[in-house]
Amino acid sequence: MDKFVIEGGTPLQGIIPTSGSKNSSLPALAAALLTAEPVVLHRVPRVRDIRTMERLLVDIGSSIDVEGETVTLKTPAIVSPEAPYELVKTMRASSLVLGPLVARAGRARVSLPGGCAIGSRPINFHLSGLERLGAVISQEHGYIEAAAPKGLKGARVSFDRITVTGTEDILMAAVLAEGETTIENAAREPEVSDLADLLTKMGAKIQGAGTSTITVQGVSSLEGATHEIIADRIEAGTFVMAAAITNGDVRITGCRPDHLGAMIVKLQEAGVDLTQPDDTTLVVKPSGSLKPVDMTTEEYPGFATDLQAQYMALMTQAEGISLVTETIFENRFMHVSELARMGATIRIDGRRAIVAGRSKLTGAGVIASDLRASASLVMAALAAKGQTVIDRVYHIDRGYEKIEAKLAAVGANIQRVE
Repeated sequence: MDKFVIEGGTPLQGIIPTSGSKNSSLPALAAALLTAEPVVLHRVPRVRDIRTMERLLVDIGSSIDVEGETVTLKTPAIVSPEAPYELVKTMRASSLVLGPLVARAGRARVSLPGGCAIGSRPINFHLSGLERLGAVISQEHGYIEAAAPKGLKGARVSFDRITVTGTEDILMAAVLAEGETTIENAAREPEVSDLADLLTKMGAKIQGAGTSTITVQGVSSLEGATHEIIADRIEAGTFVMAAAITNGDVRITGCRPDHLGAMIVKLQEAGVDLTQPDDTTLVVKPSGSLKPVDMTTEEYPGFATDLQAQYMALMTQAEGISLVTETIFENRFMHVSELARMGATIRIDGRRAIVAGRSKLTGAGVIASDLRASASLVMAALAAKGQTVIDRVYHIDRGYEKIEAKLAAVGANIQRVE
């Protein structure tokens, strides 16, 4: 397994470009199953989860051509409406093919998803929504089986709890369902709106994407389309905080600051010199000492849970005590013990972490436990004195495109070793 070896203590300086969104690319790839015509996606990041999804789609019946960050998919027929465990055990997003497969092929057999061990992400929201649309659901031997041989029917789907992938899955199923579907308590994330934009280009009739109520008028078939994936707000946010923790001078380009409002407010409250010169750029300047600022994760437009670990690493360098509360996942503090190995002082109290700064971080051997925890350890290592070795960086490869190369380009002393 690959490792990162990082020599800390150097402020980052330069320009970091933002890749396309992994969390937007995955449902967009799945949406290509809804039509026999070509779907062309630009700005698809070449990360592990994307490659896994592409292999899954090929097994299902898609032909895929990749040229740089452009992916062209064509699915003339659904050959095998199945997502096997062996292929999707490392990826939560496998459930995103449920809706498209049932909508187009009338059936699906999908392994219960894998991915990061950060807490339960119940797929029952997807299943209850599909049942509302007329699918018959069963579960055995670790697989979900869904069948709708007579097609799906529009219905009212109301989620008990906001779910991003659940909203995306039902949205993709509803576009080919007969009649009108209303999705209530829908996720408002930019990735949901991006999926709706793609589906609309394919001929779907969708209103309300980006709000808590989405209305879909089903159509009989969809066409091909060309679409550019939005910028990855989590990657951009990670680089902003990496610049801040090293007291660096960095320009993050090609991003969407309007998707990072909650994070920008918190960092500015903490004393980070963070400005937005235009609609696609964020600039971090050296800002001296940081103030401790409490933060609670929330669904969009609140502070993203995928940036919580990175924010906690940053708060270890604030002058005082801050509280970080995680409301989305119940097991997303696994990075705390590894940060502690590097000298951080953090105490866990249920879903709240009490961070005492300013910690003198020093290099150590640490293990990445999940995707975003990996990013927090990289940040801490960049700020630490001495050498840090981060093991199991395959986690970070799931969601960050060439992160070591992007950081090395702005002065980080980081190497990947086998």
